[in-house]
Amino acid sequence: MKHLPKHLRPRWRYLAVGLESWPDARISRGDFQRDLWYAAQNLLGDAGSAEVDCTVYGFDFEDGAGHAVVRVRRGEVDRARAALACVDEVNGQPLGVRVRGVSGTVRACEENYIHRPQVPTEERKVAFADAERRAVVRSPRVDARVGDGFLGGTELDT
Repeated sequence: MKHLPKHLRPRWRYLAVGLESWPDARISRGDFQRDLWYAAQNLLGDAGSAEVDCTVYGFDFEDGAGHAVVRVRRGEVDRARAALACVDEVNGQPLGVRVRGVSGTVRACEENYIHRPQVPTEERKVAFADAERRAVVRSPRVDARVGDGFLGGTELDT
């Protein structure tokens, strides 16, 4: 089977997406892809989500922070951004999603918008609510363990 001529091939745009959650969250590429497809389908309908064609091309998530590269059709970037804004949790874990930028190639997307290494993470004890608690520190954020979950704050709050 022959390849399509260059002028007939689909054109793509790549969205650099920043991801942030609690430090103990475990999110995989497949989980994020599934919830992105569901969000696009719920917002745009079957035909609209097929036109946008959101595909997670690259994914990295650990210690509550990470990034993804999402491939979408050219001309559908605004609708893809709207679908990404509808993703607020993955596998019951709350997730903050932020589009850092849009590019025409994966390489340019990673070089311009996905900066490595990310903010270093350390675990230490902090004074919070009249008690000493374990906390995960990603400067300037401090996520203090309270009961079964975390409570977010800044270094000035502790």
